[in-house]
Amino acid sequence: MGETATTHAANTARAYYDSADVDGFYTAVWGGDDIHTGIYEHPDEPVARASRRTDARMAARVADLLGPGRTVIDLGSGYGGAARHLARTYGCRVVALNISDVQNRRHRELNAREGLDALIDVVAGSFQDVPAPDGRFDVVWTQEALVHSGDRARMLSEAVRVLAPGGALVLTDVMAADDSHRDALRPVCERLNVADLATPDFVRERLTGLGLGRVRFDDLSENLLPHYTRLAEDVRRHGDELAGAYSDAYRERLRANLPLWVDACENGLLSWGVFHARR
Repeated sequence: MGETATTHAANTARAYYDSADVDGFYTAVWGGDDIHTGIYEHPDEPVARASRRTDARMAARVADLLGPGRTVIDLGSGYGGAARHLARTYGCRVVALNISDVQNRRHRELNAREGLDALIDVVAGSFQDVPAPDGRFDVVWTQEALVHSGDRARMLSEAVRVLAPGGALVLTDVMAADDSHRDALRPVCERLNVADLATPDFVRERLTGLGLGRVRFDDLSENLLPHYTRLAEDVRRHGDELAGAYSDAYRERLRANLPLWVDACENGLLSWGVFHARR
């Protein structure tokens, strides 16, 4: 039997994030803690600092459901920056579900270093089939993970399935603008090894169709241009310093691909922001 689209996407994501080049890029350029889009106060702000601001903005949307005794699942948790922010700031328990062994290993090391092991459970697995019972979590949290799903409708369905009555979902993803043509974004997807991007309309319609109420989208797309400009400039300016972080071949791919993301931002082809909804 052939590989399904869902299995193919999961295997592709695992290979992508487990690769030494990608791990080196996210560690050296992105900071190796939060690896998602940042919210910028000024264009020259470090990516890592802006990315941490995104965690705070998302948490503020669901702060009434955070605190000791509350449970959160982070779908596609990466190196665990958000999980540590939630555990450290609010004292809630976090299940961090992630498919990359490389990232999970570092995630556990960073948790131990900060003394947060007791509050964060790092679980190897796929967000397409969440290993948890229905209604288990007060908050479902996910950042830039939907892009890697081979069945985005199923991933969102799983997210809602494990959400407790009265709970909240909070989500970010790099998306195509609703009026973008798929072919226009094909070149920018190459670095992520994905065929296309979701749109805000798709996410909004799916969440509403799954029975969530008060589905809101904080459109923060203006942060995409400074974000990708910052990444492109860091790779260009600090190429020699970063030579040991990833291969020369991967560096050349970044130098070719990141400016395409900058162009897409300048042309209004991309969208990004915080979705939040209640069950």
